[in-house]
Amino acid sequence: MLINITIWSELSSGEKDALLQRPANLDNRNISARTAQIVDTVRQRGDAALFDFSRQFEGRELDALKVSRREFAAAESALSRAAKEAIDTAISNVRRFHESQLPTETDIQVIPGVRCQRLRQAIDSVGLYVPAGTAPLPSAAIMLTVPAAIAGCPERVMCTPANQDNKVNAATLVAAQRSGVTDVFKIGGAQAIAAMAYGTATVPEVARIFGPGNAWVTAAKSIVASDPAGASIDMPAGPSEVLIIADDTANPVFIAADLLSQAEHGEDSQVVLITDSREVAEKTILQIDQQIAALARRNIARSALCHGRVILTKDIPTAVAINNDYAPEHLILQTRRPRDVLAQVRNAGSVFLGRWTPESVGDYCSGTNHVLPTYGNAKSYSGLGVEQFMRWMSVQELTREGLRSLAPTTIELAGLEGLDAHAQAVRLRFNDSGERGAT
Repeated sequence: MLINITIWSELSSGEKDALLQRPANLDNRNISARTAQIVDTVRQRGDAALFDFSRQFEGRELDALKVSRREFAAAESALSRAAKEAIDTAISNVRRFHESQLPTETDIQVIPGVRCQRLRQAIDSVGLYVPAGTAPLPSAAIMLTVPAAIAGCPERVMCTPANQDNKVNAATLVAAQRSGVTDVFKIGGAQAIAAMAYGTATVPEVARIFGPGNAWVTAAKSIVASDPAGASIDMPAGPSEVLIIADDTANPVFIAADLLSQAEHGEDSQVVLITDSREVAEKTILQIDQQIAALARRNIARSALCHGRVILTKDIPTAVAINNDYAPEHLILQTRRPRDVLAQVRNAGSVFLGRWTPESVGDYCSGTNHVLPTYGNAKSYSGLGVEQFMRWMSVQELTREGLRSLAPTTIELAGLEGLDAHAQAVRLRFNDSGERGAT
């Protein structure tokens, strides 16, 4: 058996906390220190550092960092019609869902003579990171580029590692181009984040960086986001994870398949099943053992299952409480009335309701975005949406009478804060010289 059943009620408080710890990302302090060195080297040496790191970390002897038009054309020719149709369907569904997210601007008259607005602006330049460590991820190119295009970001730069042939995966290139990316660069890891944050002779500097990645990428994003000269980021998005809540009506075959679909992402992925049915728990474990043998990435999945969990609770409300504390990236509800359970869910990046909603559709083509907060960050971060590719600007315009109405309030509040210049800026507009000089 790859996973054992743990009975929640038999654990102490400390044991419960330990059970739900995410797998450690190697030595986090060591990663942070080494990542800082990589970021600083790219900042100082630019393109030369990028070529060196591609050789050192990925074994790639690149002759150019930027994907050429010829490479885009070759990628189009390399894909089958079925592959292109699948990409187009995914793009269409993601676009339809994300177009509905465009927020409404505000323009109101607060009181007579006082007009206030909140205007949306697309971020001028965005950097999109698409991982390609153990598998290419054209779906990530779609999830990142489509909302950026809908938001209207003029410059949409993508970085993704090259493969063994020193080329970017053909499906990733086709997905990126059809989604609306402007430029693609053959750069991966922490060095890609640094390149987009600070710019090089080849890679343009961007204002915000988006996309998931491994511990090195996540560390680099944190470093550049904390630097005033760096770039802001979307969210902490690291190794993948899924939590499934199931009752006695759930199908163990489906549950096992959903757990394995996340386990195959990477050795540092985490999968959790919480159920109030021992029968479902036992049958799911048997199904995992049976299904994993047929997977091409079974060795990766086996490693991930070493820190997988099957937890038996007394009831579904207890399972939901555990979920809200764990705050998973993906939550699957296989229960009698999943929408009733959903009403009690507080923390999750993306939720999948019922037995006919595998997490896979969210990864690819249902329309929702698969770039989501991990490692408990769903308690305070949202999954990626159009609004994160925008910024807001407030505007106010007062008439003379509007200002006259607010003058006493402004002067009084300025006095409470001891900021007499604030009060003077209002008062002077209504003294004799201010009135005479007004137009």
